[in-house]
Amino acid sequence: TSVHTEDPYSPEMVFVEGGTFLMGSDDGEQDEFPVHEVELDSFHIGKHLITIREWGAIINDISSSPFDNNNFPIVNVSWNDVQEFLFKLNDKTNKKYRLPTEAEWEFAAKGGNKSKYYKFSGSDNINKAAWYDDNSASESHEVSKKGPNELGIFDMSGNVWEWCQDWYLEDYYKNSHRINPEGPSKVSKFSEKVRVLRGGSWDSEKNSCRTSSRNWAAPDYFDDCIGFRLVLECD
Repeated sequence: TSVHTEDPYSPEMVFVEGGTFLMGSDDGEQDEFPVHEVELDSFHIGKHLITIREWGAIINDISSSPFDNNNFPIVNVSWNDVQEFLFKLNDKTNKKYRLPTEAEWEFAAKGGNKSKYYKFSGSDNINKAAWYDDNSASESHEVSKKGPNELGIFDMSGNVWEWCQDWYLEDYYKNSHRINPEGPSKVSKFSEKVRVLRGGSWDSEKNSCRTSSRNWAAPDYFDDCIGFRLVLECD
């Protein structure tokens, strides 16, 4: 089934009602401690990863093209590349799309207020939720081919890593704001000038596909296992 909307410039979004959740994990990596309560306003998030077709429509202004039915996630895009995409998308639509904050991403991945507290997004069975190193045949897959999570969102575990808006700090959770956190405001050390990645990928081990797992990369870094999805702010 096609995942694109009639408007070639508007990604399909899912409404995430605001709420409070526990961010992080007690049995994960060091940077997932401590588990802490976060309160978020409502927002919309992409039902699926941004696809090659959607990327082409915005960056190359192609609404009908050889890419038209290419529903594989766009990859090899840096955090900086995504900012160019957002500038053009917002200019065309007069809307305020952006990358999700790390907290928004995790809240949505965990199923928002409908969460059943699965380890992966939508299931405790990773093969139902994710393309990862044991089942992906070492490549990305068309979006929305695994099961959705509680909110009807696809591929938040596995397929490709997803850029988030925030800077990454390993111990950020110790001082995170409770309400609508946006990540550390300053990054002083050279080694910390990196942005958050979430969700795991086709090349990831099972553990990296958990909804609380964190990763990072420099803003100019790109790879064939990194893509993104968008958030649209509520008016």
